[in-house]
Amino acid sequence: MLPPCHNDSVRRRDRLADETLARRLLEQGEYGFLALQAEQGGGYGVPVNFAWDEAANALYIHCAPQGRKLRCLAAEPRASFCIVGHTRPLPDKFTAAYESVLLQACARTGLPEQERMHALELILHKYCPDHVETGLKFAAVSFHRTEIIRLDLLSWSAKAKVVPC
Repeated sequence: MLPPCHNDSVRRRDRLADETLARRLLEQGEYGFLALQAEQGGGYGVPVNFAWDEAANALYIHCAPQGRKLRCLAAEPRASFCIVGHTRPLPDKFTAAYESVLLQACARTGLPEQERMHALELILHKYCPDHVETGLKFAAVSFHRTEIIRLDLLSWSAKAKVVPC
């Protein structure tokens, strides 16, 4: 179940999108952009693959067990995550069609082994559905050098601009 929608601060009320779009992007989005507060101030953002676990109301991201993402999250676990769906530039109209969902989340690391493996399974089913069995063997071998970030979803807002062809 998705957390509450927070579209209050969206300026263009005519571009608000509903939960159906948000769910589709969470399920089918190819990648998302994780935005964090950098260790020394400023911001740090990176595109990442992800899988959504609707039952847990969370996104899972895999990464190395050390690195900048984890240092940032250790200092500040709040994060935002943006998924952009279909886009279509319309140069003759000086605009673009687009759809996106912006999520506010709290990140967790150091998850139990069972949950980490569950996250890797979700990621394999999403990105490698025809190779899950082989992927699970690979995941088992490289498990010691894999960290999982769980983004517990707090709120979301979605926007879309639909432009007829």
